Amino acid sequence: MLEVLGLTAGATAVYRAMLDHPAHGVDEIAAHCGLSPVQVHDHLDELGRLTLVRASAERPGELRAVSPDIGLADMLAAQEAELTARQAQLAASRAAVTRMVADRAEHRAGHGERLLGMDAIQARLERMGHGATAEALASQPGNQRPEDLDAARPTDAEALTRGIAMRTLYQDSTRHQAHAAVYAHWLLSHGGEVRTAATIPPRMVIIDRREALVPIDPADNRKGALHVTEPGILAALTDLFEQAWNTAVPLGATRPDDPHTGLTATERELLRLLGSGLTDDAAGQRLGISSRTVSRHMSSIMERLGASSRFEAGIKAAQRGWL
Repeated sequence: MLEVLGLTAGATAVYRAMLDHPAHGVDEIAAHCGLSPVQVHDHLDELGRLTLVRASAERPGELRAVSPDIGLADMLAAQEAELTARQAQLAASRAAVTRMVADRAEHRAGHGERLLGMDAIQARLERMGHGATAEALASQPGNQRPEDLDAARPTDAEALTRGIAMRTLYQDSTRHQAHAAVYAHWLLSHGGEVRTAATIPPRMVIIDRREALVPIDPADNRKGALHVTEPGILAALTDLFEQAWNTAVPLGATRPDDPHTGLTATERELLRLLGSGLTDDAAGQRLGISSRTVSRHMSSIMERLGASSRFEAGIKAAQRGWL
């Protein structure tokens, strides 16, 4: 029983023997407890550190046991004080954690949680994917990095296996990126839905319409992301995704040229973007194509319009109702 106070079993036996037989020396105590004299001396040192034995006034050089109501009471008081201090530390820690959780919840509710670095973003995407219960929506504009697709595959596979309805938007240019096309067809083969359009909303991932991840800087998603849970923002993001989804073409289907103009969706959108004043590079970034591809499209459009310059092509396109 005394072991809970810090005494070993051997020291407890020696202490009891000294209380029951105060006149016994080391040899008698050893014989009574079934210990060697050396072991008894070791246990006496232990009892001395705990102030349970003191020097005998009657037998010089020997020790006497301190009465339990004094020695053990002091030990109990010390342990109670230690326990009280520990409880105070736990209470302070609990309060600090509670404040931290509340502060973070308030921060997320008011402004969204900022995630810096690709590791933090990938970890949050994994957590969101594992927590999905019904639906995952994703808009992935621009070129798709092979390493990003490889990192997303385990989470996407786990969600699809659980029956999560997964819908992904890519730009039309993705159809010509071999690794991205392979990944998109993999999504289709596992029950996901994939559509493409000339232009799509900025990069976003929406889970169960209750949380979303969007880039801090739409021009460079690797700078960081914002984790959003505010209902009003989520509703706006979801509506934006649904509008783009409804006008996009399912992967595997071919978007026919406009029967009246012969323009593809990409060409029509390119004309609109260039007409609004964007440069080739800026328009290409919006469409997920290179500036060289922009020039090739414009050359084709100018030839069909019989225009010798982009300015003339713009005028003729407007006259024909292409813009």
